[in-house]
Amino acid sequence: METDWIWGLGGGLLIGLGGAVYLLGNGRIMGASGILGGLLDGSGRNTAVERTAFIAGVIAMPLLIGLLAGAAPETHVTSNAALLILAGLLVGLGTRVANGCTSGHGVCGISRLSLRGITATGIYMLAGILTLAILRQIPGMI
Repeated sequence: METDWIWGLGGGLLIGLGGAVYLLGNGRIMGASGILGGLLDGSGRNTAVERTAFIAGVIAMPLLIGLLAGAAPETHVTSNAALLILAGLLVGLGTRVANGCTSGHGVCGISRLSLRGITATGIYMLAGILTLAILRQIPGMI
């Protein structure tokens, strides 16, 4: 029986728990793009330690779990560096346009029954589905 789904379930549970702890601990939404954006543009100076700890945890936890589990789960990321850079820039642009990212709108917004979060999540899911459907038609893209 395939067990790869356990990684997704575990990650989802950790993200949900992290969002709940962040909200209950300081009364703010765990939106990763807003947390990182506040560090980069200087608007989050008064909470820089908290923001830095969050970003460090986002980077360190997958590495730690991979070490504890004996191996990291297999990924299917493209080796096309230009495509990865373009995708990253488009995701960054999208988070600015939508005033949030998947953690802020998807995880925290939907769990709070926020109409804005639900709408944004629906739009970015649709955009992702359409992008995948289109790029799969171009040989070598995905």
